[in-house]
Amino acid sequence: MTPNPPFCYNTPMSGILRRAVVADVVGMQRLINRHAERGDMLPRALHELYEDLRDFVIVEEAGEIVGCAALHVNWANLAEVKSVVVDETAQRRGYGRQLVDACIADARALGVATLFCLTYRPDFFGSLGFTEVDRNTLPRKVWSECVRCPKFTNCTEIAMTLQVLDAAPPAPVDPLTALAAMPMRHGH
Repeated sequence: MTPNPPFCYNTPMSGILRRAVVADVVGMQRLINRHAERGDMLPRALHELYEDLRDFVIVEEAGEIVGCAALHVNWANLAEVKSVVVDETAQRRGYGRQLVDACIADARALGVATLFCLTYRPDFFGSLGFTEVDRNTLPRKVWSECVRCPKFTNCTEIAMTLQVLDAAPPAPVDPLTALAAMPMRHGH
């Protein structure tokens, strides 16, 4: 039996929404990779899920993981909502919305102003307030996982964003950009 993490509450549809714990990782991977096999999302290796465990929330019904989502902070003012999945047997119960709402609340609590997602389900994210944007407007850093995707050169995912805070904190200067902008010194 897993302990109840601090973030835990019953959902209206008999599931429990809570932060993921180590004991959930195998079930999360099974759920994610089942959908990845259909081409709905990227697969996740066990080591990735353990490393990013603190990013995840899950929905559990009768001891089984039926949904999960992650909020991954990319930069001071940008985070990704990713790995959003609900098992077919538990769909149409509001779990997807609750998982994304938990990610949004987490972003606000952390002070992250803007969320983005890459999705094949723009209608779902649109119903939550996300709007479609040109993928090329997202910083290069967000594409780090995309190079592993078999669809990388022919990606059809839709990029969407959601502003969750009115005033974004100033973004720190990217160290690589700052280094590239420095004048080269020749000699001593």
